[in-house]
Amino acid sequence: MREMTPQRFAELATLARSAPHRSDYLHWDRLRRLAPPDGLTHREWWLTIKVARHHGQREIALADATGRPFRFSVPDVVLESLHKIDFGAGGKVGVPAQVVNPENRHLFLAASLIEEAITSSQLEGAATTRKVAAEMIRTGRKPRDLHERMILNNYRTMQRIRELKDSSLTPELVFDVHRMVTDGTLDDPTAAGRFRRPDERVVVGGASGEVVHTPPPAAELPERMAQMCDFANGVTPDAFVHPVIRGIILHFWLAFDHPFIDGNGRTARALFYWSMLRQGYGPFEFLSISHILRKAPIKYVRSFLHTETDDNDLTYFVVAQTDVIIRALRELSAYIGRKTAEVREAESTIRSLDVFNHRQSALIIEAVKAPGRRYTIKEHQNRHDVVYQTARTDLLNLADRGVLELKKKGKELVFRVPADIGQRLERLAGSDE
Repeated sequence: MREMTPQRFAELATLARSAPHRSDYLHWDRLRRLAPPDGLTHREWWLTIKVARHHGQREIALADATGRPFRFSVPDVVLESLHKIDFGAGGKVGVPAQVVNPENRHLFLAASLIEEAITSSQLEGAATTRKVAAEMIRTGRKPRDLHERMILNNYRTMQRIRELKDSSLTPELVFDVHRMVTDGTLDDPTAAGRFRRPDERVVVGGASGEVVHTPPPAAELPERMAQMCDFANGVTPDAFVHPVIRGIILHFWLAFDHPFIDGNGRTARALFYWSMLRQGYGPFEFLSISHILRKAPIKYVRSFLHTETDDNDLTYFVVAQTDVIIRALRELSAYIGRKTAEVREAESTIRSLDVFNHRQSALIIEAVKAPGRRYTIKEHQNRHDVVYQTARTDLLNLADRGVLELKKKGKELVFRVPADIGQRLERLAGSDE
């Protein structure tokens, strides 16, 4: 191994200032497996990268157990991602009329809230199928087990986050979010909405059962949460922090401090959504980041570990999460494209029928694609955010016109899509001519 003399260090420092930046942001764990540039050892290559990264890094109030602060930078790969996110999700940019239109907004919003509720819970171990969980939420039935309860809690929390977006973050608000996330799911119900106690040891385990993170002592949590709230509200630091980066760091901060016995991950992701909505990124209420994270959970965990094992460099987590957001935006765009095409196709079937309101029209458009599907009044009410009587009137009217078939299941009214719904609509259109 080449000796690191003061002269050699000065040479490497000069090289770090002049060397071109990589388009990625590699951790030593991966970089040591690559071929270094000519004339450099792996260690020297890593040193030049570290020197270059240190320039321009910014500290935040979050610190580890030894008191070392966390830092972040904004390399080119992050700048490019932030531009794409701003262009695709800043205000109403990139969101088509089908979403912001009040007549269809609840349909898109319900789908995204359900997806986030399910996948965020699945990241924490909830074991149930998407179909069953979605049916529970849409029909309003009570959860049958702990896993379904987690998902229903997440759904209600995401709904509540939309209402809290104009509120400043306080410890009390964080506790409220945690209570909603963990309602009826903790072994000790009194642990909901309070800090873990000193006698309640909490660690984060890896896939093989090893301890990968030990959160700070419980005695420090009140002060640490106060600092987190100041950061979330834009009080700190004095310099500008891009809103997306602020939301991502808030996500990391709560997960790192792990202030609760359970439900920390779900609470952290909920606060990320609160942050994005509060900072004007309205379309984020239609995104599901957990849907993307669930596809690659190891990458999610690795981004935490890379930050902690490389001098508290939060840039690793920022890089990973901006990529997740972009992928979520792409999936939203593709979903909207598919639904828009379906709407246009089905609209031709009911165009001549000027007898249905927008909720009924949306149901028919969906029903044409799903013969045999069943609807309940509660589901219709939840999907369109209307009172029970309005939902009941909508469905009874469709049954009276023969578009749906009405049956009773106990005391509940169930509306079934007939196999020949297309022909029924054509006959209905013909009778109106």
